[in-house]
Amino acid sequence: MKVYVSVDMEGVTGLTDPEEMHAGGRGYERGCELMTADANAVIAGVFEAGATAVIVNDAHGSTKNLRVDLLDARASLIRGPGKPMRMAQGLTGDFQAACFAGYHARAGVQHGVLNHTWMGKEIQNVYLNGEVCGETRLVAGCAGFLGVPVALVTGDEAVCEEARSLLGDVETVAVKKGVDRFSAELLPPSVAQALIREAAARALNRLSDFTPYKVTPPFTLGVEWNSTAIASGCSLIPGTRQAGPRHTEFTTDDFRDIMALMGIYATIAGQIACGSGVYG
Repeated sequence: MKVYVSVDMEGVTGLTDPEEMHAGGRGYERGCELMTADANAVIAGVFEAGATAVIVNDAHGSTKNLRVDLLDARASLIRGPGKPMRMAQGLTGDFQAACFAGYHARAGVQHGVLNHTWMGKEIQNVYLNGEVCGETRLVAGCAGFLGVPVALVTGDEAVCEEARSLLGDVETVAVKKGVDRFSAELLPPSVAQALIREAAARALNRLSDFTPYKVTPPFTLGVEWNSTAIASGCSLIPGTRQAGPRHTEFTTDDFRDIMALMGIYATIAGQIACGSGVYG
């Protein structure tokens, strides 16, 4: 039984500060250790429930955050930039389950800790087939396209609510309760990681309860940018059209194109924002 684990950072146990998300920031190194501990809790739980292989994808920022020297030796790790599928790198149709650890709420959720969608400064909102969309829905949509159900989501209370409204009775673990975007009530790591391990085991033991999350094709990705310059620049990508002064759209029949395009968008948008002084 193969299990895929995508690990983001904003929803990791104990973290609330943007500096903890970036190399060189105060608390980042400890954040990487906590991120790895949450991943290990998922790995331990699924192996207890019968997993035979686990692949972990470092899905945050530079994708060089998870500590491979501290990772459970039974799992393998995908890390480093340049991954075409970004947050879903390594996910294929031969996995029996996908787990999302350290995930966060979509942009604009009031009590979502470190809430954003894909890019915190450059993007205001993302839409999938006309409906507002967070990273949980994007990666779940890719998994569903490949026929893989999402079994577990961990992060703050807001993303757990988002996951259940989207995926139904999926296993969730809220490791923190948001006060505002940069503040939260936190569970101690030992408590949170024990809950994650137990939920991961439960998720695999009730795998027959879950079905892949299916989005009806064709898939239209809409992005509301924070500036007209970024929208104009990204609209130059073949297949992307400008649907408004700050809005781009892209339509495809292959959901994997959306994951790849989001990575290209991030590269272009980041360069334009830095070059123009747009830090919104």
